[in-house]
Amino acid sequence: METRTFGHSGLAVSVLGFGAGQIGDARMGEKEAGRLLNALLDEGISLIDTARGYGLSEERIGRHISHRRDEFVISTKLGYGIPGLPDWTYATILSGVEEALRRLKTEVIDVAHLHSCPRYMLEEGSVIAALEEARRQGKVKVCAYSGENEELEFAISCGRFGGVMTSVNLFDQGNLDRRLPLATEKGLGIIAKRPLGNAPWRFSERPAGHYCEEYWLRWKKMGLELELPWDEIALRFAAYSGGAHSCIVGTTDLAHLRRNLEMVQKGPLPEESVRAIREAFQKNDEGWVGQV
Repeated sequence: METRTFGHSGLAVSVLGFGAGQIGDARMGEKEAGRLLNALLDEGISLIDTARGYGLSEERIGRHISHRRDEFVISTKLGYGIPGLPDWTYATILSGVEEALRRLKTEVIDVAHLHSCPRYMLEEGSVIAALEEARRQGKVKVCAYSGENEELEFAISCGRFGGVMTSVNLFDQGNLDRRLPLATEKGLGIIAKRPLGNAPWRFSERPAGHYCEEYWLRWKKMGLELELPWDEIALRFAAYSGGAHSCIVGTTDLAHLRRNLEMVQKGPLPEESVRAIREAFQKNDEGWVGQV
């Protein structure tokens, strides 16, 4: 699989990464989680993204593949959920790093994101300073930010992060013309999340109240008619059209994982398809303020 250098970090990441949120579900069996994690490494996926808030995810990564630690880049997200400490404080960030190291059974976190931290806390600076301290201690390689909109813009422009994670897909193209080019110019590593846009094509009718509803409305309004399957269009667009170094997709099904690999390895979409996708978004963008 194609690998890319993650900004100025020197880390090599696969163009398709694994979003490990779903393996944190306690309803998934332990053996099943172990098989999936080992299989994705066997298939050449070298970026795994998790978070403190993803249930058993960090623990399962540590339990099942820490013995293969040199085969993958680990990205996690933190800033909250430490017993006895308020969210988004200096102490919470440092404690979150320690907890993640313990759960993941590793000596260093490759990419540590502040997970949707509010802008006012980013501007205050102590949470970033804590992450920088963890980096000085050798416990974190890249200080990063995961989020959207004005918070993302601040994180890119402030000069204190080495990576960002944000939504990049057919229905969230707002970053492609300004924020991600600036991130690239500054040498930041970029992870695209939600590359499938929550797969709104699953629903024949508007999924009212579902987390996918806004994307479904955007999909319909864009009125695209392309010949390829929608999941392939979405994945190849996110992987090759937005400047991301890796795009992360989650699944608990090995067959789905292999299909994603097959699709992304086809390379970029035809130029005329990319142009149609960009134009369909831009003509409707006036009412789509910010990322979902």
